Amino acid sequence: MHRPAARSLPLLALVGALVSTGAAAPPSPHGAPAKVPVAAGYGGAVASVDPDASAAGIAVLRAGGNAVDAAVATAAALGVTEPYSAGIGGGGYFVYYDARTRRVHTIDGRETAPATATDTLFQENGVPIPFAEGQTSGRGVGVPGTPATWKSALDSWGTRPLRQLMKPAEKLARDGFTVDATFRAQTAANEERFRDFPDTRALFLPGGALPVVGSTFKNPDLADTYAELGRKGTGALYRGPIADDIVRTVRKPPVDPAAVRNVRSGDLTAADLRSYATKRQEPTRVGYRGLDVYGMAPSSSGGTTVGEALNILERTDVGKLSESQYLHRFIEASRISFADRGRWVGDPAAVDVPTRGLLSQRFADSRACLIRPDRALTSPLAPGDPRRPVPCATTGQAAPTTYEGENTTHLTVADRWGNVVSYTLTIESTGGSGITVPGRGFLLNNELTDFSFAPAAPGVPDPNLPGPGKRPRSSMSPTIVLDDGRPVLAVGSPGGATIITTVLQTLLGHLDRGLPLVDAIAAPRASQRNQTTTELEPGLWNSPLRAELEALGQGFRQNPEIGAATGVQRLPDGRWLAAAETSRRGGGSAMVVHPHGKP
Repeated sequence: MHRPAARSLPLLALVGALVSTGAAAPPSPHGAPAKVPVAAGYGGAVASVDPDASAAGIAVLRAGGNAVDAAVATAAALGVTEPYSAGIGGGGYFVYYDARTRRVHTIDGRETAPATATDTLFQENGVPIPFAEGQTSGRGVGVPGTPATWKSALDSWGTRPLRQLMKPAEKLARDGFTVDATFRAQTAANEERFRDFPDTRALFLPGGALPVVGSTFKNPDLADTYAELGRKGTGALYRGPIADDIVRTVRKPPVDPAAVRNVRSGDLTAADLRSYATKRQEPTRVGYRGLDVYGMAPSSSGGTTVGEALNILERTDVGKLSESQYLHRFIEASRISFADRGRWVGDPAAVDVPTRGLLSQRFADSRACLIRPDRALTSPLAPGDPRRPVPCATTGQAAPTTYEGENTTHLTVADRWGNVVSYTLTIESTGGSGITVPGRGFLLNNELTDFSFAPAAPGVPDPNLPGPGKRPRSSMSPTIVLDDGRPVLAVGSPGGATIITTVLQTLLGHLDRGLPLVDAIAAPRASQRNQTTTELEPGLWNSPLRAELEALGQGFRQNPEIGAATGVQRLPDGRWLAAAETSRRGGGSAMVVHPHGKP
């Protein structure tokens, strides 16, 4: 039986009080549940970025629903309160642990490119278009996968009908939620482009102004759309009036005639929507410290990249390293695994992805010997070849890591039977494409911009170029950790390519460094993605550790905020612990069904 290292950092006073008392979230002055970052108790747990969404999931668990039911209800509510991060206009990845069979299952609900897409989708006259012009366009919109993900999950493992699970989110959209500083700031960051689309402007800039913190934000169009999906099923988004509205919006984006923005049309068709299907596939799995770590296989790069990095670190006693050496090894393992990700990982339906090789300990060992305790590697680092590992060798030409948007959302759920869900969903950039489907109340994704607009480096094979019906590579990393077939914890995060390093650092912090899960989530982050410099949050940037790492040749740039993780953990006494951010994105929301003991 694995036991985390004894070393730990003190919990924040508030966090410690919550765990010791098992306090539930008290109501806020506006009537919504307050945000607390950690809660422990029986009957199940939910952690998300938003208290209204977590409360929707808890209500389902309290009424006898299971973790899958609660995850769908939580995700639907996040589509209301986090419309710039997720919603039915996007997609995601769903990882589920079935307590009865002790098996982990996954659903790939990633968006797909139109059937007409080619590898020059984002090029004109042989030159890539500016990223911003791909981001805010119909061209960047993929077929949404989120509604189909909900159907796949509920059909396979759910116990409640979709219409019942949509009701809390429908009511939240109709009655409104309380605007917080994060929602206002995200709206402000998108104000310029939102104003160029009349429907987006009318919805998110009510009265032509930014929403006021403390005011009530309503979305009756989304409430009606949710009600229609509840009555007709999620297929209503893929055929019929909603589908027609999506196609019309993508092919002729409804831009204000006075706008000067160049908004390109897309080539999405009704046939693209009708033919969309989620994919059920085996999870990735690596052994780490006697535990089994399960993640999402390609088209996501999350499971392979987190898994490779863990394998690289497997033979190092990370728990006994100094803080600077721990961070050095974490940075180097991230750098190496991202080099291999860039060369090998794409949509396996379109390119040959050596998933088994990337996850093999033999390959990881051949890469781990590149790491030196006294000197940093330089980026871009050339990849290795998982099909023919050669110790300490790199293969081919190095290529930089391409840009990936940093907004998404993640939720984790556990129920009283021991089932667990780790679910990451997104519309890509904050605000997605910026284009609201008229009369429907939701933003369309710009997920196709996760493709490489052109090969990352001339002459270097790029597995992530666009193609017909292809899924763009993702970094989403919903993860579940088992000990002898039983759940230890589940974790995930938003943050584009920083998702991978956030999940990796959280796992290392908890499993190796002995931090309580909420402290592992709160710890200041670093993110190295085979780039010339590593991003640091202020807590590390302003720390003496930075100088120690710079003495090893590490270079840094500052990022004010990396990721926004949530997790659940099974405690030794049988309780569930839910953990979320203490401050990132205004703090997250952790709740349990019975905080004061068994029912």
